[in-house]
Amino acid sequence: MRKIRAIVKRADKAEPYVTNISDSLENFQKFVGGYIEAVTISDDLVIICNEEGRLQGLPYNCTVLGIPFYGDILFVSTDGDEFADCHMEMAMLALLLSGK
Repeated sequence: MRKIRAIVKRADKAEPYVTNISDSLENFQKFVGGYIEAVTISDDLVIICNEEGRLQGLPYNCTVLGIPFYGDILFVSTDGDEFADCHMEMAMLALLLSGK
């Protein structure tokens, strides 16, 4: 299975970290604890989150571009319709702008 580089931002930890994660729907669902939603941040950067994080009562994580996220999230890049290795500079900038 192909792995991609992602930035992980856990709701219970202040500091994000870089990891390699298996690029599969099942793995992403396991990571966020439910159905995934890919929220576009820029042309080639998305946040993968739990689509019902707030409804499920997951803890607040951060707000990026005015969008609040609940539960653990992943920053990944895109290459067409596929997820790809995260462009680190863009994800770190998004995290800096999040204020948390």
